[in-house]
Amino acid sequence: MDYARVLAGKEKPLPIYKGVIACLENPKIFPDLLEPIYREAMILDDETLDKFRFALLRLQIHADIHRNEDLEQAMHIKYVAQVIEKVVFGTLVMEREEFTE
Repeated sequence: MDYARVLAGKEKPLPIYKGVIACLENPKIFPDLLEPIYREAMILDDETLDKFRFALLRLQIHADIHRNEDLEQAMHIKYVAQVIEKVVFGTLVMEREEFTE
């Protein structure tokens, strides 16, 4: 899968994507790369940080669209994107609300 294309969308790829792509390609290293990704994100300017958040959002949408093709991979992609978004930004843009009656 071309994770770099999904992350970048129609924009120029950001250097921070390399760490995210490594996590997507090898789930076992995700815990080790989470803090370096966070630290790299903390030095980004506001505009670049906004682009990074939309990149994580694109990953989640891509995972949702393609979940029927490979559910396990889609779950992994979405998990990585959501954990990074939550750690870096504190919240999720596309957080599911629980419906109670």
